[in-house]
Amino acid sequence: MRRAPHVLIIVQNLPVPLDRRVWLECRALVNAGYEVSVICPKGPDDPAYAVLDSVHLYKYRPPPQAEGVLGYAWEFLYCWLRTAWLSRKVWRRSRFHVMQACNPPDTYWALALLWRTMGVRFLFDHHDLNPEVFLSRFGKPKGVAGRAQLAILKWLERRTFHTADRVTSTNTSYQRIAWERGHVPREHTAVVRSGPDTSVMRPVAGDDSLRRGGKHLVAYLGIMGPQDGVDGVLEVAKRIVLDRGRTDVRFALLGFGDCLEDLKRQSTDWGLDDYVEFTGRVGPEQISRYLSTASAGVSPDPLNPLNDVSTMNKTMEYMAYAVPVVAYRLTETVVSAGDCAVYVEPGDVDGFAQALLDLLDDPDRRGELGAAGRRRCEKVLDWRPQAESYVGVFDELLGFRSRGPFPDGPAVVDGAALDKWGNRLVDVTDDDVLRAFAADRRHSIEDTSMRESG
Repeated sequence: MRRAPHVLIIVQNLPVPLDRRVWLECRALVNAGYEVSVICPKGPDDPAYAVLDSVHLYKYRPPPQAEGVLGYAWEFLYCWLRTAWLSRKVWRRSRFHVMQACNPPDTYWALALLWRTMGVRFLFDHHDLNPEVFLSRFGKPKGVAGRAQLAILKWLERRTFHTADRVTSTNTSYQRIAWERGHVPREHTAVVRSGPDTSVMRPVAGDDSLRRGGKHLVAYLGIMGPQDGVDGVLEVAKRIVLDRGRTDVRFALLGFGDCLEDLKRQSTDWGLDDYVEFTGRVGPEQISRYLSTASAGVSPDPLNPLNDVSTMNKTMEYMAYAVPVVAYRLTETVVSAGDCAVYVEPGDVDGFAQALLDLLDDPDRRGELGAAGRRRCEKVLDWRPQAESYVGVFDELLGFRSRGPFPDGPAVVDGAALDKWGNRLVDVTDDDVLRAFAADRRHSIEDTSMRESG
């Protein structure tokens, strides 16, 4: 019997399985019959090696947070060398046939060239636009040093595209860049959106304690970097709570990033600590509980060269949990959310605050938008068709007939659907139950059960 192909996935910016897209990819490959290994940095208390759900995880101690050009250069070199060393360790355990690199950064094409001498193919999973990240953070460079840095980023991107045997892009905007800027043949590209696995991401009964005494909880989920606009969430909270006296609204900011400590200090300086909670790093169970409780989710990403063409995972995750969304009108955000979100023109903080308040005060609107978002996730954005496209790229590249990816469904205990942590799931198959839940997250388990039986 032919041995199953082995795929090595390299990630630098997040641990796995914390990187949701990469973990979904790993599970899809394993379910399809592939052997999978991952090299990534350690998270808190992570072991150097572990096997989780049949995925072999090799992890290295992350470098200290980089500062300045030399600091970033050292970070890239350190991670590259640790990854190269671990790739030899993976090879000694089990020869791999494809190396997948997920950016940022665009540096692993050089490692792919080394492994190509051993017959290994290279797949580039295009997560980010590093030249646009630079422009979004620093603007168009005027000095020699800035222009040099941007030129290096563009060169690294070109080398990555040129070296890749196949490119998977998170949306059609990124795919177009692979064609036009990277000169990748169209037949060597595929769009694999970071869609939610709606068989797993399902709302449960809301948790009143997460509202911390308020009537409404507003959630932000994601990275907290300079280009993510989380400072805008604090601006909105200030206008709603302090300027308009809406002390019935609470905000939960889920995630971490370079700006987290600055954001905490800003919240304290403005007197918002009683109304704004920073959870830090969160896992799937915490995300499920918060998003199942939130009356609305916010996508505050400002308009810039990166955000306008990037798919925001948080928007789709809100929708999977039937959370109505308020977002700035960005090209790919509209592609993801369609008619299932309230859009505000970029930069209009007052308009964002008013749109959010209008939504919080209109349960019928929340019910319609939340239910429509969930249905859009199931029918248009769901991970299953994305998983089929993703696995199909490997099947075609290696000439392997896989058995296809099959996401896990919910457990059933005593006739009631439960999530993996034992929380009772909302019946998302019933339109009336789903709409009622999206309108008022306060429904208890008993309330939901009565609706199901009634």
